[in-house]
Amino acid sequence: MRRYNPFYFILEALKSLKRNGVMTFASVAVLMSCLVVIGGFSLLVYNIDVNLENFGVMNKIEVFSNFDAGAGELEALERDIRALDNVEEVTHTTKAERLAAIKKDYDAYEDITDEENPLSDSFEVTYKDNKKVPELEMQLKQLNGVRKLTNRYDLAKKIENFKNTVMMIFLWFLIILFVVSLFIIVNTIKLALSSRKREIEIMRYVGASKWFITLPFIIEGVLIGAVSAVISFFIVKGAYSVVTRQMGDMTQVITTVNISPYNTLILLGFLGIGILTGIIGSLISIAKHLNT
Repeated sequence: MRRYNPFYFILEALKSLKRNGVMTFASVAVLMSCLVVIGGFSLLVYNIDVNLENFGVMNKIEVFSNFDAGAGELEALERDIRALDNVEEVTHTTKAERLAAIKKDYDAYEDITDEENPLSDSFEVTYKDNKKVPELEMQLKQLNGVRKLTNRYDLAKKIENFKNTVMMIFLWFLIILFVVSLFIIVNTIKLALSSRKREIEIMRYVGASKWFITLPFIIEGVLIGAVSAVISFFIVKGAYSVVTRQMGDMTQVITTVNISPYNTLILLGFLGIGILTGIIGSLISIAKHLNT
């Protein structure tokens, strides 16, 4: 047989996609939904990871002394804290310094004098090992002169649990949508095969190779995957920008990742998943014809 230009196969794929327009649209829509969910959940998990790292950097326990603690008692308490195994650093903040910091941030407290100061001294304890935090917390509570303590570790654990829940939901959505996407693509290619059944039989009769017959259908899957990937990328990128803008002042507490430097990588990821899904769907559809 004579050699064909590669554009011949692309043109045949485009004709088939146009011929089965409704199923083509359904394939793109479902695969696009799958990719949007994958992208959205991936960005959510990545942001959770970044914030967990920030909490890890702030691996501190705030220890508050008794209100009436004297200088000697405070010095003894600091020595006892530094003597604990899992303590890396201790920063002592006097109640006067704490009041000054509050006055700086909140005008309502400007009239409070040092004699009226309702605060107590505090010690910011930086620990070494996250795994030993519960043990350190118990040791600190047992020290003389400790009134109470606050710990970010519990909050980090809650965020970690939330992340695990999100990952589980993400995996189930991914599996379900991936199966649905394959199903739709398989049926789209099957329609194309049915509409060209007579033509395929003639090509096989005159000696056309299997790859020559099946390549246009594989290109169909690639095109469906590529189009879905590009649309999904812009949807996820736009939605992420809107969400980060809506968060506003919350970004002072929660870190949101700027994904602009990763746009190329994200787009390539979408294209890889979309095209691979399209190829798998096409191969499943034409498997029977390849073996006959």
